[in-house]
Amino acid sequence: MRHTGPVCKQCRREQTKLFLKGDKCYTKCIFEKRPTPPGMARPQRGKPSAFSIRLREKQKLRRLVSMSERPFERLVEAASRAHEASGTHLLRTLELRLDNIVRRMGLATSLKQARQLVRHGQIKVDGKTVSIPSCTVAPGAVVALDPGSRDNVGIKLSLETAKRLNARPSFLEFNEAELAAKIIRLPERAEMSFPVNEQLIIEYYSK
Repeated sequence: MRHTGPVCKQCRREQTKLFLKGDKCYTKCIFEKRPTPPGMARPQRGKPSAFSIRLREKQKLRRLVSMSERPFERLVEAASRAHEASGTHLLRTLELRLDNIVRRMGLATSLKQARQLVRHGQIKVDGKTVSIPSCTVAPGAVVALDPGSRDNVGIKLSLETAKRLNARPSFLEFNEAELAAKIIRLPERAEMSFPVNEQLIIEYYSK
């Protein structure tokens, strides 16, 4: 089920900033003022169970990528059949989704904004318009902004934020003049943008 409530509550629930509102997460963050989970006046006492720890880690990643349970579960199932560590394969698959690549290029400051750009036909892959945010971008592919969208105010603000944060990963070769990026290789774990313990997520689904 798609979440339609206040997204800041998701950050409070997971006890970390998920950057679901783009620029506002850097300037007007409710989590910094109200760090306790929703419905709690004070932090919960006692040690969380092993199941609870794994559940929260799974929920954190699912919310980071804004996916409902069943599609996320299918990605985990596919990762478990891969010829490498399941957790690494899962995170790499999420990292190479088109919407995430658009975000890491700096054309958007949140996945929601990036998906909007893709769905509205403003993103090209190897010269062809692609409107499916979940499609995987392979090494060697070039992702670019449609020339007709260069004057978009939201994109300009996102590029300014990206320049200020200087957070583009080294597996992307960004061309500022063309507003395009080439995926030069597969991302390494340290370059992936998901601050989770992926092993706990795999263990959650292995129960």
